[in-house]
Amino acid sequence: MKISIITISYNAKVTIEKTLKSVATQSFKNIEHIIVDGGSKDGTLEICKNYHHIAKIISEPDKGVYDAFNKGLKIANGEIIGFLNSDDIFYDENSLKTIVDGFDKNIDAVFGNLKFYNNKKITRKWISKPFKKGAFKKAWMPPHPTFYCRKSIYNEHGFYNDSFKIAGDFELMLRFIELYKIKTKFINKNLIKMKAGGISNSGLMSKIIILNEEFKAFRINKISLNKISYILNKAIKIKEFL
Repeated sequence: MKISIITISYNAKVTIEKTLKSVATQSFKNIEHIIVDGGSKDGTLEICKNYHHIAKIISEPDKGVYDAFNKGLKIANGEIIGFLNSDDIFYDENSLKTIVDGFDKNIDAVFGNLKFYNNKKITRKWISKPFKKGAFKKAWMPPHPTFYCRKSIYNEHGFYNDSFKIAGDFELMLRFIELYKIKTKFINKNLIKMKAGGISNSGLMSKIIILNEEFKAFRINKISLNKISYILNKAIKIKEFL
């Protein structure tokens, strides 16, 4: 089983080397690592060229995060696809092996737990749980950096909707899991360390944009939603990150 790991970047010289080392040192070796760069000018590409495990590098302007994700998906040859952004790392050297071991012939996607870090210090924990029907309506979603899915599912049910700015990962997982009912497995282990911050965690305005985009995700997938109940559940979910 081959895993394609897609890393998107833009002027990520400061952080991307940790990401590349994290992939290169995985105990599971059947990896296709794809770099989708937005046209960096800061030396990011020069760093990437020093890592010979990288299979493909694209560097050109894109229309945003989800357009970049889709570029990687189109050229990925792995049976399983995952995304590791240029300031994220695997939790340990056996993370990919744990992910691969979670798949059998009946499983379409796996996901697990995630920790946020800042300056090597863990600042937040995202402990997930198995999917239950209707969970997305209660403001549940898997941590996207831990979400590894068969390429055949993307081919069957579509790629990321690049009209979204922040919540395109939510829309895709809502579509795959809640709407099309793909078979998922929760791995109750830490799989990824994600750098704290970023556009989805950058203040009140980003939270408003995310909420509106989540409402849009339900609407375009024709899934009914009680918005008041959703907002209340979303507020309650804050405790899960403490």
